[in-house]
Amino acid sequence: MSRPSQLSPAATAVLLLLMVGGAAAVGWYAARASHGGDAYDDSGQRIAATLSVAAALADDGGGGGGGYALADAVRAFQFPADHGPHADFRTEWWYFTGNLVSTAEEGAGRRFGYQLTVFRSAVAPADAPDRTSKWATRQLYMAHLAVTDVAGESFHAHQRYARGAAGLAGAVAAPLRVWVGDWQVASLDPDGDATFPLRLTAAAGDVALDLRLNAGKGVVLQGDRGLSRKGAGGASYYYSCPRLPTRGTVSVDGETYAVEGASWLDREWSSSLLGEGQEGWDWFAVQLDDGRDLVFYRIRGGGGPADRLGYAALVPAAGEADDPGTLRVLDVTGSSLLPVRHWRSPESGVRYPAGWRLLLPSEGLHLSLRPLLDDQELNLDFRYWEGAIRVEGTAGRRPVAGYGYAELTGYGDAGGLR
Repeated sequence: MSRPSQLSPAATAVLLLLMVGGAAAVGWYAARASHGGDAYDDSGQRIAATLSVAAALADDGGGGGGGYALADAVRAFQFPADHGPHADFRTEWWYFTGNLVSTAEEGAGRRFGYQLTVFRSAVAPADAPDRTSKWATRQLYMAHLAVTDVAGESFHAHQRYARGAAGLAGAVAAPLRVWVGDWQVASLDPDGDATFPLRLTAAAGDVALDLRLNAGKGVVLQGDRGLSRKGAGGASYYYSCPRLPTRGTVSVDGETYAVEGASWLDREWSSSLLGEGQEGWDWFAVQLDDGRDLVFYRIRGGGGPADRLGYAALVPAAGEADDPGTLRVLDVTGSSLLPVRHWRSPESGVRYPAGWRLLLPSEGLHLSLRPLLDDQELNLDFRYWEGAIRVEGTAGRRPVAGYGYAELTGYGDAGGLR
């Protein structure tokens, strides 16, 4: 769904360090990556997440965007240009998640989840004075890599930061390339016209990804023709590629597995996302075994029924009467998303929902959702829970099942990005 917009004081300090610290700051973050993306103080003690989702994604208080462009009206999307950066907005992200299964004879059927996300945050609007140094930039980049090994009952999460200068990090539209160091998303179309297929590559610690993603159903525009309103004062431009056929390799703990499955890409850009009193969200993207794709979320806080969905949409299966490249926004009247169990992180102490029951009467959907692994918490500079899930239930009177991803932000004292 969605990620950082207005930066907290702690986040601003991180970005200013990168802005003024040059190679030394980059080296400091590279050293952090060697600890699995964690931060350590001078005594060697791990520093837990410190940045708040509510502050990082808040409106600026006046709704004016602080000199940045605003997502305040329906616009025409243009591709491949909109696959690339939108530097006049404060924040955007390229957010990949997926469920994969090993295809090799040895280890066949071993299931993995993955996340590879690149976040861009502007530290000054476009009309700020130019600087001439090769290190000068208005753009900072952060990336998260996470792998869930279901059979191994292990979860691995890492982070990277770099400034958008001197080739350290950046984004270009055609041919598409988005990178932070050697973590990157790159089009395999040399002319840049088609964008897909994409190649995702990233490695850190004891995990690595090398995946090829095909276009599948292509782009669908979320919300009102791509304008996604999150409540009073908050909105983004938002599109998805909901079912990207995926093949490649996943490496975990020294073992490399040939895998295949399906990925989901979310693209958003905004200058204010959360409104006053909003503290976080529960976001879900599900690929059903009948070929349909479902996205839904609720934003917590700010009034309104606590269990009611704020948004839900469905993408039809290929071959249905509807165009599989279209998205249908669903009526959320009478909907509910109820936690049925919880899990407490032994590392952060934060209590998260760890199982849900979804009721969506307008579509006849009754679904049970559960994590493939309870411990899928990214306890990095931003702390949030994001992981692979299993879905089972009924659509009308027909049984339906599938896999997907869930993201839980704003739980505990700090957390969240999307």
